[in-house]
Amino acid sequence: MSTRLDSRSLAFFLAVADALSFRQAAETLHLSQPPLSRAIRELEERLGTRLFDRNTKGVNLTDAGHRLLPYARSIGKLLRDAEAELATQGLPATLRLGLTSAVEPTWFRGLAQRVQATHPGTAVSTFSDTSPRLVRQLRAGKLDAAFVALPTDAHGLDVLELDRLPMVVAMQSSHQLAKRKAVRLADLARESVFWFERARQPAFYDHCQKVFSRHGFAPPKLREPTDHHVLLGEVASGRGVALLPKSFTGLRRASVAYRSLVEGDELAVGIGLATLRDRQAMRDMLTVVAGITDASH
Repeated sequence: MSTRLDSRSLAFFLAVADALSFRQAAETLHLSQPPLSRAIRELEERLGTRLFDRNTKGVNLTDAGHRLLPYARSIGKLLRDAEAELATQGLPATLRLGLTSAVEPTWFRGLAQRVQATHPGTAVSTFSDTSPRLVRQLRAGKLDAAFVALPTDAHGLDVLELDRLPMVVAMQSSHQLAKRKAVRLADLARESVFWFERARQPAFYDHCQKVFSRHGFAPPKLREPTDHHVLLGEVASGRGVALLPKSFTGLRRASVAYRSLVEGDELAVGIGLATLRDRQAMRDMLTVVAGITDASH
């Protein structure tokens, strides 16, 4: 997100502040410790100050952490109050949610469970597909809402951007570029790059092509497998490198290394919530619930 603070980061901060333990906080949030530690580190970088002192004896709040704590608690209460208020709004007996296949599924972890926790009478069905197909299903009334990759042509729908995931590079861990912390598109000019077909995500494909053109990037391209595990297997074998949203770094694979891409923000994929224009209550409720989704980025 473009702001320095967001509800997900504050939820992570509160969990660590309450437990004074990254391990216990991760268990409370139902995620592994590395993504939580990474999220807190990125929050501290955005704020330009440390929030926790970490040492062999444990974890303690810094002065900045103590100052942030009451604000975080107040915002957390406001979000819970908003969620409780929206829980009074009627939802269909079965809420049909579309989930874009453009990002790693951990972004959506716990989403269905949180909807059902706030709306016990509603069953949640999820469907994973490309964003253009999800948009068509939403327009046809086959879905109630969809989390889509942006940019996507969603004319006639309300779309609210919830997150932005910069692109990173996945490469064989023995690759000479894996010795660097970050690489540029120019460094990959002679590499075979796995890339998706335009039909899967036309608007995002065209956006990326404009960025590539601006940087003079025209590497040999390989057809990207639709199965992400197959793709990482190809990368691990050294057949080529892949440009992927940062959420994929949560997928660990032997012989695969992820490295930051200098132009990653220019190629960032957005995650948006798409609904019909008369579904404001549903959109507001899903926005609150998705606000603390584990994006692992």
